[in-house]
Amino acid sequence: MASHRRSKQPSRTRVTVLTTAAAAAVVLSANAANAAPSAKPGKDEVKAKIDNLYEQAEQATEKYNGAKEKQQKLQKEISTIQDNVARGQQDLNKLRDGLGSLASAQYRSGGIDPSVQLFLSADPDDYLDKASTLDQLSSQQVEALKKIQDKQRELAQERAEATEKLKDLDATRTELGKQKKTVQGKLADAQRLLNSMTAKEKADLAAQQERASRSSTERVDLGDTPPASGRAAAAFAAAQGRIGSPYVYGASGPSSFDCSGLTSWAYAQAGVSIPRTSEAQATIGPHLSMSQLQVGDLVFFYGDLHHVGLYAGNGQVLHAPHTGAVVRYEAIGNMPFQFGVRV
Repeated sequence: MASHRRSKQPSRTRVTVLTTAAAAAVVLSANAANAAPSAKPGKDEVKAKIDNLYEQAEQATEKYNGAKEKQQKLQKEISTIQDNVARGQQDLNKLRDGLGSLASAQYRSGGIDPSVQLFLSADPDDYLDKASTLDQLSSQQVEALKKIQDKQRELAQERAEATEKLKDLDATRTELGKQKKTVQGKLADAQRLLNSMTAKEKADLAAQQERASRSSTERVDLGDTPPASGRAAAAFAAAQGRIGSPYVYGASGPSSFDCSGLTSWAYAQAGVSIPRTSEAQATIGPHLSMSQLQVGDLVFFYGDLHHVGLYAGNGQVLHAPHTGAVVRYEAIGNMPFQFGVRV
């Protein structure tokens, strides 16, 4: 016979322990859910983030400059082709008109069989002269047809080239808009970080920028390094005259600049045309080591060469640094130097 025993109930002590543990778990969960947010980043950390955003903005700026330069070049090329096509069409119309005149003359003089014309002619010598002219007209007609065909092929090629360049221009405009949006986005992020700082932190940061700009003009020892050439000296002197001008992305003077805008503008004042972007400027001459630099040489920074300035002598570079700064001197060692280029 099976035994029927009542199941053992948990003791009061065990229930109390379990209840207490559950309550503690609830409290811990509540504390975790309501935990205070992490401490606000300090001024130095915020500044580092802002500097990083400015650097990213400058990278996008150089891509923007490249797309803008390509757009301008394509627009000029397309305009030239369109002018050529218009003139070519006028030439083609003239050739066709000339061919029509030849055909009309041939029709008027060739409506009667030549042997009958000779038989009826009151002046056989005059007829023979006309027959000779008819042969010449036929030869001119063939030549005119050939010229028309050549001109038609030429116009077809130019129109095809213009069509391809228009497609390229459309893609370039899209890229231009994309890079402009990227730059504006990075600058907006940097501005939001600035806005998150206290009034004192903003004032300290502004004072730091002011000191950097002021000290670069008042207490920089440029040494006695000679200029690389007369035009390098002229370019450097032009850039010196713009110290204090604000950095503005996409600007190439005369009142504001980005980095490659300053260098291209400075050399233009010396009568030398160099490319607009830092990446393109890096390809125009042999690469120089730090020890080979002379005043006026272009100096490039960062692995992707998105920043450029002018060597000022004594380990200093004259450049347009980034948004929020002005054209100024800076120690070349403050940035990852890659190489120099002599123009």
